[in-house]
Amino acid sequence: MKDVYGQDIENQMRQLYESFNEKDRRRYAAIEAYKLGHGGVAYIADLFGCHPDTIAQGKRDLENLPADEAAGRVRKKGADARMLAKASRASSRRSKLKSRRKRLDRRSAMVRSGQTSD
Repeated sequence: MKDVYGQDIENQMRQLYESFNEKDRRRYAAIEAYKLGHGGVAYIADLFGCHPDTIAQGKRDLENLPADEAAGRVRKKGADARMLAKASRASSRRSKLKSRRKRLDRRSAMVRSGQTSD
């Protein structure tokens, strides 16, 4: 299934998709895939750059719309990036401390053995 929509429409669809939060993206992709029928999931996944499983989850979301358990629980954009940055900083600190401990251990081992670093 190729070139179902024109380039202008595809660009507008992508812009709309990008403006949604994660849950709404899944649902929108699922609706577009439903409209296209056979081959629609692959086409939409390629168009939006998402995984077919994301569209499958969107279809399940649509089937359970009246009883949405995740209502009001939408992740904010960039939340993952902040969490990763925080984890990266902590990892960097641990790495620096570990490196410093190794240097100190080497120095104390040299002092005990009577070696000099010169």
